[in-house]
Amino acid sequence: MTTVTIWVDDWQIQCCGEGFARGDVVSWTLLEVDPEDFADIVGGDRAAEIGFREEHHGDADPPPARLKVLTATEVPCRIALPPGADAYRPVPGTTELVPVEKAGGWAEPRQGVRFMGYLVTADRTVDGQRQAGSAMTRRQARFIRPRCPRSPSAAGRLAGI
Repeated sequence: MTTVTIWVDDWQIQCCGEGFARGDVVSWTLLEVDPEDFADIVGGDRAAEIGFREEHHGDADPPPARLKVLTATEVPCRIALPPGADAYRPVPGTTELVPVEKAGGWAEPRQGVRFMGYLVTADRTVDGQRQAGSAMTRRQARFIRPRCPRSPSAAGRLAGI
């Protein structure tokens, strides 16, 4: 069995994604990521576990991977506008990891923090058959253009996340 850790952006589900729960079998397009991209949100140690992000807004999607969801964790944190910056960024060390049974794209409001997305662990082995070759590389991912009107920039997302 191969267990992977996946980042799922809040806006991906809010826009036109489907909710999921622990134990569900999902079919997701996975893009490889640089874990360092998530260090400000979840901390360096936890970010090192992230190998993929879920994506369903691209023009050239690779074949989806079938996965069994093992865990889902809401990730809210404080955000702030750093001096001289033109975009809000996560404030390191302010993340709250909240395990949940179901993920629908919206989290219970928490004072002083913004819901950023989910950390999901999933098993890439479904129905006893190992899934292979269904992840896109970072280089391929550069050429994906959002087709959703609520792409990260249009939705006011944080720059670079």
